[in-house]
Amino acid sequence: MTEPLSEHSADVIVVGAGPAGSTTAYYLAKAGLDVLLLEKTAFPREKVCGDGLTPRATKQLVSMGIDISEEAGWLRNKGLRIIGGGVRLQLDWPDLASYPDYGLVRKRDDFDEQLARNAQKAGARLYERCNVGAPITDERTGRITGVHAKLGEEKTPVTFHAPLVVAADGNSTRLSLAMGLHRREDRPMGVAVRTYFTSPRHDDDYLESWLELWDRRGPQEKLLPGYGWIFGMGDGTSNVGLGILNSSSAFKELDWREVLKAWCASMPEDWGYTPENMTMPIRGAALPMAFNRQPHYTKGLLLVGDAGGMVNPFNGEGIAYAMESGQIAADVIVQAHARATPAQRELALNNYPKVLKETYGGYYTMGRAFVKLIGNPKIMKVATQRGLTHPLLMKFTLKMLANLTDPTGGDAMDRIINGLAKVAPRS
Repeated sequence: MTEPLSEHSADVIVVGAGPAGSTTAYYLAKAGLDVLLLEKTAFPREKVCGDGLTPRATKQLVSMGIDISEEAGWLRNKGLRIIGGGVRLQLDWPDLASYPDYGLVRKRDDFDEQLARNAQKAGARLYERCNVGAPITDERTGRITGVHAKLGEEKTPVTFHAPLVVAADGNSTRLSLAMGLHRREDRPMGVAVRTYFTSPRHDDDYLESWLELWDRRGPQEKLLPGYGWIFGMGDGTSNVGLGILNSSSAFKELDWREVLKAWCASMPEDWGYTPENMTMPIRGAALPMAFNRQPHYTKGLLLVGDAGGMVNPFNGEGIAYAMESGQIAADVIVQAHARATPAQRELALNNYPKVLKETYGGYYTMGRAFVKLIGNPKIMKVATQRGLTHPLLMKFTLKMLANLTDPTGGDAMDRIINGLAKVAPRS
């Protein structure tokens, strides 16, 4: 392991200890690099999320050696139950060589802490209550060489230095903005709003997705662009929420907290999704999708997870892609670190955006087209009414939406999805 140059210097600084930052720090530390992991709050801390993990995210946890047993507090799920167009369809996760056949559920406050502690265990130096402010840049080259921060309850000013910095500070990513990286307006954004209810449905072993989101509060009911979810937490509560896309005129006009309340009120009474059973306030968060902030590497700064807009536009899933991008970034940094000259290191680092585009570019392009389609209520209506009645078509759709295919040696569905992603533009 590289010896720390000083308490506040390292080989790499990772800003943000969510799934993206903690995964990046874990793989960097495991490879022997000296890593500072800076988290603005203290664990455990809450994050707005559905808390449901697909087999893609489960695979990442297994790779990192995290104990995902039921004894360790993880609830497993068998697949996805889709409700819409008067149809209720229960689909098991696909049987694949590349991914496990189960997903998981875990509350984010606890989930994120486990990942951060895992990175610490691997050797990363974690600073909690470390609020990162402006980047430190080289006047001559404009490269980032560190960050200013305020530490602890006392907000003590400190500076941290490293030749490379990873922005894992989420959708708002102040660090990226300070380095001149702004959001692309031509990429989809979503919003997630959710709350928790005490419910007899808490031990449901399928993630439940409602493809029709009706706003029944006015004289005329309206179909909204988005989906609803109900995930049993296994602890006596259900996580109930909505994911909404900005591809419609309704996006800015509606109070989504009120829409969630109205949607819950339309549920069967014995499920318990009533105001008196609500255990937490309704909270919302943005879902930055389809590479909505680029470039993913510039002047010593790499973007991972939500900071780089890694959320899957097909299904609003962010955790799997946060962790995968963290692993890809760490791999690139480790290779760059071993190069002898600055020019060689830069050559290696510039490979990071290329690998991301190679991995997700075509698939995300298809996702952007999908988002435009489902933003149209008429298309959404036909899709739910016709599509849901064909189990084989829905099995294909599940693989497509959840991005679960075998890259080699898969079935015909896998080959079609992989083929489409290969020919789609990777922007």
